[in-house]
Amino acid sequence: MVSSTTRGRRKKRAAGFAAAAGLLMMGAPAAFAQTATNVPESPPTCDVKRPVPGFNRWQENWGVLANPCLPRRPFDGLKYIPLSRNDPTWYLSLGANLRERFELNNTPLFGLGSARPDNWVIQRAEVHADARFGEHVQAFFQLEDARPFGKDSVTPVDKNPLDIEQAFVAFVYGVGGGTFKARVGRQEMAFDLQRFVSVRDGPNVRQAFDALWADYEIGKWRFIGYLTQPVQYRDAAVFDDVSNGHLTFSGVRVERVNTGPGDLSAYWSRYERDNARFLDASGNERRDVFDARYAGKQAQFDWDVEGMVQTGHVGADTVGAWAFGALGGYTFAALPGTPRLGIQVDGASGDRHPGDGRVETFNPLFPNGYYFTLAGYTGYSNLIHVKPSLTFKVTPKVTLLTALGFQWRDTTADAVYGQGMAVVPGTAGKGNRWTGMYAQVRADWLVSDNVALALEAVHFEVGDSLRSLGARNADYVGVEAKFGW
Repeated sequence: MVSSTTRGRRKKRAAGFAAAAGLLMMGAPAAFAQTATNVPESPPTCDVKRPVPGFNRWQENWGVLANPCLPRRPFDGLKYIPLSRNDPTWYLSLGANLRERFELNNTPLFGLGSARPDNWVIQRAEVHADARFGEHVQAFFQLEDARPFGKDSVTPVDKNPLDIEQAFVAFVYGVGGGTFKARVGRQEMAFDLQRFVSVRDGPNVRQAFDALWADYEIGKWRFIGYLTQPVQYRDAAVFDDVSNGHLTFSGVRVERVNTGPGDLSAYWSRYERDNARFLDASGNERRDVFDARYAGKQAQFDWDVEGMVQTGHVGADTVGAWAFGALGGYTFAALPGTPRLGIQVDGASGDRHPGDGRVETFNPLFPNGYYFTLAGYTGYSNLIHVKPSLTFKVTPKVTLLTALGFQWRDTTADAVYGQGMAVVPGTAGKGNRWTGMYAQVRADWLVSDNVALALEAVHFEVGDSLRSLGARNADYVGVEAKFGW
């Protein structure tokens, strides 16, 4: 016999099974619908983006790694090291750059100087630490080690054993509806396309300034002031670079975005250099620099136009020099590879009347070293330069540029100049204005966010008047690999 207790248990189990079956049947249509349409659950959205190594490493914000929705990669524990348990904006980030470049130059200064055909490898290694103390204070420290291997003629832009590249403290704060920013210490600075004020990334040793920098941004406007002494690089020992007490560069600058279809900027600077030497003057150099630039894009057209006037003195001689640069292009967006047809026109004054007490040779200040080409055959003094080009995307990550450059002197009374105001010997007062022409091919491959490769080749065909002085055609090849972490 079955006891009454057992029968009670069975009734409870049956009631439980019936209730469960009822619930399953009630939920069956919804479950069947989900299975039939195979709709997975939507993953949570992540509204932050991982930074990539940039040209100015101090501008990267690795604080986004505090957000757990961002996928992690190897060594992210060094890209974001929390400095506070409660505030994720307090952190330390470490990083590094490495650039290796093979270069071949078979005719430096067109064979008229003492340098001989050569090929070499230049290497630049950098490591940095970026500390953020909340949203307002940043401390950035970067070391650089730049070395040439197998180079016969080594200059200050080629070699700088282990030294401090940048070391500054930055402050950011909202004031009166705008944003005030300041940096004090060793730092890099650049304006616009870096025609005249740059970080000099083309050569091996980048240019830094021991400086006080402040700017205020409000609406479309940005107002900047800077007091600087460029760093003097020395390669006798490690940590031997110093502020150049014989060279200062300071001024004020204003920028306005969305001025018509483009952006407008202008600045005044005082450039002071002791014991300067030009072909027709020597002594302490004091130049007032006035610069204006307008750049923008509308539809498929783009442009960048800049002009500079320099006044002042070199010793007892007065300065009156000028320069301009203009880039323009049209992109055929509907064609495969989105080809861009471009034109570049540049000019810089030379000294027309030696001995007249007036220095008209334009001083290019701190040029970037690759505005024309990496070969360094063309400098921004006593120059007229016209360069049509065609650029297109072979693939989304591979860009190919082809160009022809045509070069004249502004005046035959002054010399032909290479990069860094290097005088081509024997050219002042000789020959005609035609310097020559060159062909350039450059390919850039962005392998990943961290790796980039480049190849550049330049052939310069010298003009007859230079050839009569013994000048020869010149060839340059550069192969570059860059890594950033």
